[in-house]
Amino acid sequence: MRQSPRASLRPLGSSPGRRAPLFAGLLAAGLFLTGCTPEGGAGGETGTGTEGTTSGGGQEATGGTAGAGAATPGQVPEGLEEYYTQDLQWQGCQQDQGGFECATASAPLDYADPDGESIELALVRSAGAGEDAPHLLVNPGGPGVSGVDMVVEGLDYAVSADVREHYTVVGFDPRGVSRSAPVTCLTDEEMDEAREGHVDPSTDEGLAQLRESAREFAEACEEHTGEVLGHVDTESSARDMDLLRAVLGDDRLNFLGFSYGTDLGATYAGLFPQNVGRMVLDGAMDPSLPESEVTLAQAASYEEALVSWAEYCLAGSDCPLSGTPEDAVAQVQRLLEQVEQSPMTASDGRQVPASTFVSGMILALNANESWPVLTTAVQDALNGDPDLMLHLADLSAGRNEDGTYDSNVTAAITAVKCLDAPAPADTPVLREQAAELDEASPTLGRFLAYSGLYCAVWPEAPVSEPAPASAPGAAPIVVIGTTGDTATPYEWASVLADQLESAVLVTWEGQGHTAYGRAGDCIEGAVDAYLVDGTVPEDGLTCP
Repeated sequence: MRQSPRASLRPLGSSPGRRAPLFAGLLAAGLFLTGCTPEGGAGGETGTGTEGTTSGGGQEATGGTAGAGAATPGQVPEGLEEYYTQDLQWQGCQQDQGGFECATASAPLDYADPDGESIELALVRSAGAGEDAPHLLVNPGGPGVSGVDMVVEGLDYAVSADVREHYTVVGFDPRGVSRSAPVTCLTDEEMDEAREGHVDPSTDEGLAQLRESAREFAEACEEHTGEVLGHVDTESSARDMDLLRAVLGDDRLNFLGFSYGTDLGATYAGLFPQNVGRMVLDGAMDPSLPESEVTLAQAASYEEALVSWAEYCLAGSDCPLSGTPEDAVAQVQRLLEQVEQSPMTASDGRQVPASTFVSGMILALNANESWPVLTTAVQDALNGDPDLMLHLADLSAGRNEDGTYDSNVTAAITAVKCLDAPAPADTPVLREQAAELDEASPTLGRFLAYSGLYCAVWPEAPVSEPAPASAPGAAPIVVIGTTGDTATPYEWASVLADQLESAVLVTWEGQGHTAYGRAGDCIEGAVDAYLVDGTVPEDGLTCP
C-alpha cells in the first residue's frame, strides 16, 4: 500500500470579483440540503420482517475485538486481503471528551486498483459498552458531514442510552470528508469572500458569470485535492464501510444512517447483502431520482415547511409577521427581494446576500425545534440586523466565530454528487428547471435553481447513474420516513422501502428532517428494540 500524498493548500490566484458569485451558485445547486445530526430528548433470512421477528437471520448482532479481521475468506473481495486484515491502533483522541478513542484505517484510493495508492479513514469509537460489544457504525448524512464529530460532539443525541450500552458506536469520516483525505478547494478567506457574493443567473449575463465561477471552483478543487477528487463517490464509501466492518471484527455490519447516510446504507446493502446486520435508514433518499428531481422535491418540501413555520409564528405573541400564513410568506418574500437588491451588512462587517440569507433560513426550517430561532432571525432582519441569520448560515457552512472553517461540507458535497450522477446543464434545460423550481417554491425555488451547472464543468466524470436500490438476500432493513420532512420528502422513504426487498417502513407523523432522537417514545422504542434485541418493527408502523 502506498500512501497518497496530501495535496498542498495554496492561495488561489483568481480575482475576487470572479470568485464572488461562487456560494450563490452552490446554493443554487441545492448541494447542502441533506446533512443531518439528530437533535432532541434522547439523544439472515430473505424477505420483509414482521413484528416479533429477529434481524440478521436469527443471529445476535455480531461483535468482536477491533482489528481481529473476522471476515471469512468469502467476504474478502479479491486483492483486498491486506486491507481487510489490518490492525487498528486505537488511542485517545487529540481533544479527548468522554473517553472516546480514535484510529485510522487504510483503504485503497481506487478499489479497481487495490495495489495502487491508499488513503486514511478517520474513526472514533465510544466507550462503556464493553470490549466484546458489537459495533454500530453511524453516518449523519451530507454528503460531507463528519461522522467523527457526530459521535464526539453529539453521541447522546444520536443514539439512546440503551443503544450506547449495547454497542460500541463508531463514527467515521467518509472519504473526501473532514479528516479522511478531504476534498479541498478554497481557503477560509476565499470561502468568506464567496459567501458574500451574489449573482442572478436568471439573466444571460448572470448565468455566464456563474458558469465561469463554477469552472474556477472546479479547477481549484482539482488543484488542491488531486487524485482523491475522482474517488469520493458513494459506492467507494460503501466499500470502505465493508472494510471497516471487517477490521472492527464484525461478521455483519450494523449501521444507523441519517439522510444521505441512507444512500450509503442502501448502496452498501446492494453491494454486500450477505453482510447486512441491523440497519436503520432514517430520512431516506430515493436513489432512482436524477439530481434535478431531487432538488425539485426538496424545494417543494421547504416551501411547505415555510408555510408551517408561518402558521407557528403567527400563533405566537412575538411574530414579526401578520395576517394569514399566505400573507406572512408574502412578507418573507418581500424581505428576500429587498436583500437581493441590497445585501445586508452584519455587525462584523460581512455582507449578507440573499443566497447566504436563504441558507440560514433553510437550516432553521430543517427542524421545528429551530423555529423560534428562525422567528427571531426574521424579526431582527426586518429591523435591519442580519447577525442571527448569518450565524445560522455560518453553522450550515461550518464556519467558526474566528473565521475558520472546521468543515469542508461545501466542497465534499459537490464532489460526491458530481461523481454519483450526471447533470445536464444546457441553458434551455437549466431555464426549464428553474421555472419548475419557481413554481414548486415561489419563495425559495429561484435560489435552488441551476443545479446541474457545477457538475457539468466538474473535472471528473460521473461514475454512476441514478438507479433503484436492490439488496436481495439482505437481513431486514428498517426505513424511517417523516411526513413533514424538509430535506428528504416522505415519499422517498416509501419508495426506498419498496425498492429494498427486505425493508420495513416506519412512519413518523412529524415535522422536520429525520425522526430518531426527535420523535419521542414510539420511534425510539421501535428503533431500539430492533437495534438492541433484533425485533423488527411491523411493516407500516405509524407513530404520531
